[in-house]
Amino acid sequence: MEKLNFLGCGPKIARVAIPFLTVAIVLTIVYPGIFTFGPVMKMPLLAAGILLLATGVISWAVTVRYLLLGLRSTRLITNGPFALCRNPLYATIMLLIVPGLSLVLNSWIILLTPFLAYSQFRRHIRTEYDEMEKFFGEAWREYAKKTPEIFPF
Repeated sequence: MEKLNFLGCGPKIARVAIPFLTVAIVLTIVYPGIFTFGPVMKMPLLAAGILLLATGVISWAVTVRYLLLGLRSTRLITNGPFALCRNPLYATIMLLIVPGLSLVLNSWIILLTPFLAYSQFRRHIRTEYDEMEKFFGEAWREYAKKTPEIFPF
């Protein structure tokens, strides 16, 4: 049997999101008076950001483990993080890791990155869904019907 594409549409999302994120970080460092939430909020945001980042990195690692197991055996994974949403890897990055980074760096402009990434996700995810349907047929259609796309619950 043919193997599934490990990277999916991730590179297409990253091709737009990573340059934007890089520019946002540079702008925050060079012009903190414009692109930060302000000095008063720095410590509370740092604490919240560390919590989001830690949760995001752990969630990301768990998701990668499940994803690799599914890819090795070419089987549809519907448990673990994949029981919460169909795209937990993208969700973790967009909903936890990048916002956590934004708070740690005290930067409101970084918070625009998940919106940009989500627009690219919407633009390119169909190719992943088509591949999943090709490999898993009715099992994928049933899973997709009952499982949220990216926002758990």
